[in-house]
Amino acid sequence: MKLTRAQIIRYKKHISLPEIGLEGQWKLNQANVLLIGAGGLGSPIALYLAGAGIGRIACMDFDRVEVDNLHRQVAHTEKTVGMPKVYSLQKQLQQLNSDIVFEPIQEKVTAANIAQYIADYDVVIDGCDNFETRYLINDACAKQQKPLVYGSVLNFEIQMAVFNHKGSKDLRAIFPDPPHPDDVPSCDLNGVMASTPGVLGLMMAQETLKVVLDLPCLHNQWLLVDTLTWNSTKIYF
Repeated sequence: MKLTRAQIIRYKKHISLPEIGLEGQWKLNQANVLLIGAGGLGSPIALYLAGAGIGRIACMDFDRVEVDNLHRQVAHTEKTVGMPKVYSLQKQLQQLNSDIVFEPIQEKVTAANIAQYIADYDVVIDGCDNFETRYLINDACAKQQKPLVYGSVLNFEIQMAVFNHKGSKDLRAIFPDPPHPDDVPSCDLNGVMASTPGVLGLMMAQETLKVVLDLPCLHNQWLLVDTLTWNSTKIYF
């Protein structure tokens, strides 16, 4: 275990925390994380994981940057409108931290490819926006017992959980089956305040770092926060 002098200077605020220290920063630098989704959640998650020094970050997303993404998907810019999101994200992360490895995966999650992709990573983060994909990710992670940091946004409400971590359960333990598509509000038709996905994205980044550092994190708990009132609830499952 050896950090370079430049890394020690860069991450000194981390290293000064007793819960992290040199050993913890080394763990972060050696970690492999797969982020699925480069949008409203994926943007802040990726930025903060890169800033924290996660050594290898991959992001899987098939979409392109559109102008109406920019109010909340803060890793993208006007200059990258029309560009695949994973490559737009790559530009930002390279400018933020050239010390890390970033792997853009411009593909859609399918039943045929998800198991192969998650196999190479220590932690998986679900930053997608539809239930079909969420259950594909969940089931693949549950089968391989990969820790999965999960989050979702609806209007002002945010929800978060950590699955398959130290024996914890998965999404189907609380919601055995995905909802019928007709019962799910459309992302295109429902509004979202610009900062709401950012709030959740930072929380998901925090839980991801805690998983890597082996610090206490959500365990069989479903966290709900109304960001309009800041009322919060934990459901144990």
